[in-house]
Amino acid sequence: MPSQKLRTRGTETPEVILGIDPGFGRTGYGVIRKTAGQWKAVDYGCIETSAKKDFKDRLMELHLELERIIKKYKPARIAVEDLFFFKNLKTAIKVSEARGVILLTAVENGVSVDEFTPLQIKQAITGYGRAEKSQMQKMTAITLGIKEKIKSDDAADALAAAFCSAQSWWIRKLK
Repeated sequence: MPSQKLRTRGTETPEVILGIDPGFGRTGYGVIRKTAGQWKAVDYGCIETSAKKDFKDRLMELHLELERIIKKYKPARIAVEDLFFFKNLKTAIKVSEARGVILLTAVENGVSVDEFTPLQIKQAITGYGRAEKSQMQKMTAITLGIKEKIKSDDAADALAAAFCSAQSWWIRKLK
C-alpha cells in the first residue's frame, strides 16, 4: 500500500489549542481559545484513571477521553509536555507509554502536535525557565483570564503548555 501524507489541522493560525500534561493516573488538559486578540482558558481539568484497572485499560480510557475532548473543541494544535527528567524508571516508562497514546490520538484525529520541555513552558509563561510551581500557576491564571486558583498542578501545566504552543507558533511564523 503506498504511503499517504497525513493531513493535519494546524497549519493555519490556531484559534484553539489543547495542552496536555501527560500521566497515566492523572493527565492534565487545558483548552485555550483566541478571542479578540487574547488567549483565554475555555476548559481545563484532569483525566483520571483508576489504579484498580489494568494498565492497558487505563491507556484506552485516556485515549477515549482525549478523543472526546478533541471532537468537542476541535483544536488546531495539541501541545504536549515532554518527559524531561524522572526519579523512578518504572513510572517514567508508564508516563512515556501514556505520551505515546496521547501522540497517537492526536495524529489519528489529524491534529498537529508541539512538544515542549518544562523549561520551555516555564520560559513562555513566566519569562524564567526555573520558575516555581506557585509562580507558574499564578501567571497561567493571569495570562489566560482565570479568576480562581487553578486547583490541579496538572491542569495548570497543561494550560501553560497550550500557551507555550500559541507563543511559539507566532515565533515560527516570523522566521
